[in-house]
Amino acid sequence: MQLNPETDLELTRTLSVPPALVWRCWTEPELICQWFCPKPWSVSQALVDLRAGGRFFTMMRGPAGEAIPNDGSFLEVVMGRKLVFTDLFLADFAPSPKPGLGFAAILTFDAQGSGTAYRAVARHRSEQDAESHRAMGFHEGWGTAATQLEELARTL
Repeated sequence: MQLNPETDLELTRTLSVPPALVWRCWTEPELICQWFCPKPWSVSQALVDLRAGGRFFTMMRGPAGEAIPNDGSFLEVVMGRKLVFTDLFLADFAPSPKPGLGFAAILTFDAQGSGTAYRAVARHRSEQDAESHRAMGFHEGWGTAATQLEELARTL
């Protein structure tokens, strides 16, 4: 996939756990709640309907009691290897009347030795949307979450 440097943000990591465990962390709601956002933030609820058009929802909670719902849908599911989701559509591809950050996330999990080549791409509608996501800490936040995912996966 060719990246557009103006609208796409990318995080790549080599994780020390196999793709099957990374997959579990991304697709099992009880696991998502344990790693999905940088601490001290947390996820109090996660819903995963693992199919194209299926709902992907998280309720993020902040340390001061903030509640931020993230509702969207999966666009593509390749079992064990790839997830694509967006907040531009809700379940069954219903257009979202009020998208969050307005992007599509493309996640790939490829075997690399006994670990995983982990790639997360956030594709935005505009350069301004991408810059806003970058400024709010995309690389730091998604990087911290990837570290938390890896730590959790090691315990499975």
